[in-house]
Amino acid sequence: MIYFTGPKSILPCCETATINDVVEYCNKQTVLGVDTETEGLDFTCKKMIMFQIGTEEHQYIIDTRHVSIEPLREILENTNIIKIFHNAKFDYKFIKKWSNITCEGIYDTFLAEVVNNCGKKIGFGLKDLVKREFNIELNKEIRNKFIHLEGSPYTEAQIIYGAKDVEYLCKLRNIQIPKTIANKLENVVALENKVVLAFADIEYNGLDLNVKQWQNLDAINTRSADALAINLDQEVIEEAKLNKFICSHIQSDMFIPISKIRKINIKWTSPKQVLEVFKTIIPDLDDVNGKNIYKYRFKNPIIDTYIQYKEAMKLCTSYGDAFLKNLAGDNKIHTNFHQILDTGRVSSSKPNMQQIPADNKFRNCFTAPQGWSFVSADYSSQELNVIAYGSKDPVWINALMNNEDLHSKCAELVYGDKWLDAAENNCLYMANKQKCKCKQHKKLRTNVKTINFGLAYGMGPNKLADTLGITVEEAKKLIDEYFTAFPSIHGFLEKLGNFGKKYGYIKTFPPYNRRRWFSNWYPKIWNHKSSTMELGSIERASKNTPIQGASADMTKKALILIRDYIGTHKDAPVKLVMTVHDQIDTICKNDYIEHWEKAIKSLMETAANEIVTNGLLKAEVTISDCWEK
Repeated sequence: MIYFTGPKSILPCCETATINDVVEYCNKQTVLGVDTETEGLDFTCKKMIMFQIGTEEHQYIIDTRHVSIEPLREILENTNIIKIFHNAKFDYKFIKKWSNITCEGIYDTFLAEVVNNCGKKIGFGLKDLVKREFNIELNKEIRNKFIHLEGSPYTEAQIIYGAKDVEYLCKLRNIQIPKTIANKLENVVALENKVVLAFADIEYNGLDLNVKQWQNLDAINTRSADALAINLDQEVIEEAKLNKFICSHIQSDMFIPISKIRKINIKWTSPKQVLEVFKTIIPDLDDVNGKNIYKYRFKNPIIDTYIQYKEAMKLCTSYGDAFLKNLAGDNKIHTNFHQILDTGRVSSSKPNMQQIPADNKFRNCFTAPQGWSFVSADYSSQELNVIAYGSKDPVWINALMNNEDLHSKCAELVYGDKWLDAAENNCLYMANKQKCKCKQHKKLRTNVKTINFGLAYGMGPNKLADTLGITVEEAKKLIDEYFTAFPSIHGFLEKLGNFGKKYGYIKTFPPYNRRRWFSNWYPKIWNHKSSTMELGSIERASKNTPIQGASADMTKKALILIRDYIGTHKDAPVKLVMTVHDQIDTICKNDYIEHWEKAIKSLMETAANEIVTNGLLKAEVTISDCWEK
């Protein structure tokens, strides 16, 4: 059954139509609103049960349990007809799964709204937008009733609900376009509307997981965590100040010898109990959660052991059997991308594939099908290249141009004679400006490397001190010496920080000029007595957003080019399967690898040169039978 609503229909009674009526009407349009209703969230096993399409004036509601939308293929795949969605990825996957149709020419009202209001603390759901723009409350409870619809016909309320979503999509786009133009964000909106198709393909394709290998790894991690817990017990026994946590009276067990019975009355998984223990050693310790504990790891061996234990337990809890619950109906892992963070970067959830441990033992559990291989490409020092390009620092640019080890070069300039005196015989850096194995050079290089990468995240002296295990005063001195050595970088970052504090927003690099608004900014913030913390946070965000944002824009552009390549080369046996920061992962049939290796490198570098126009940013390609970093 197909229902037709609009001015000519006598609402609330909806007229019926045929699929030919739908095709005839839609073929005359240049812009169409599209929506779906489904049985649930998992596209691999839950079906699409309603398909809505139309304009602000007329909407068609198709019962996909009984009517195929195949006749709409040409319309949905036509790039010259704009299809408006809200959260397009969701609908895209269901349409592709249950109709084998790939939607093209997408405009996503959700993405456009986020781009125009990035950083603002407002809602971006369709209900939020309709309320904000039209002061109308959408009753989203009706959507829940679709889940239990089964074979029952649509109610009148459900039909009208489906029609209204399409109507509002068209109205919202008409409102968003002038705002986008006024904010000069047309390029960003276009970028996000194109790359959403690549993210949708990645989510749709998923990753194969070797479950047995994953379970074996979990068993190893569990044994490691157990061993560290035993070490913690032993360190308590050896630490005189912690004697009160040792059980003085141990009850014998007829089956377990006293020597085997645990003597320590501490539950290491309890932060409350652990804090009580550690405050005995370090009275000013506030908590043992998060990164607060890391600054004390060098103060006492037991703290370091505990941090190792926490990290091991995290692997067990986050990447053990619990992770396997994320396997979808097709026994693959399908993550969900959150396409636009405040900086423009991407995150993922259910599961969070961005946080899979860098250790390849985990990544190697994700495998390519037989006859296929992973072909992965990532940028070589992406954010460092962005900083060099933005600051125009001659040392950085020359080092990158001549393939010198940038971190060692920076350490040489920061430490001066101290660096020269630390050189050992046959030092690779002194010979050819490459990373060396000199013991002292390694330490000094690590210090400066931490600052180099920290620039992209607004690292201050407190964070640097925690990371390097030095005092805040030492960290401040090191940062001062660093910026003395690199005044161009200091000037570049100061300019960004001052802009954000003055105007309340910051932009990324051309050609996208993505904006991030600061919700805690107000016109008189400079003179407000309590604004020190707000100004500090705005300054840090203003420094790191252009760097991270430009990097994100670059990777998104590369995803678009790769997807376009796959689409235009119909015989190319290549699939997008994952992206993490500056790395893009594909799987490719083995007999096409030689060709695809060259193509993906070229596409990545073409995308990079759109933003970092000096041509210095290069891509590296790896080929493997499993996912690697």
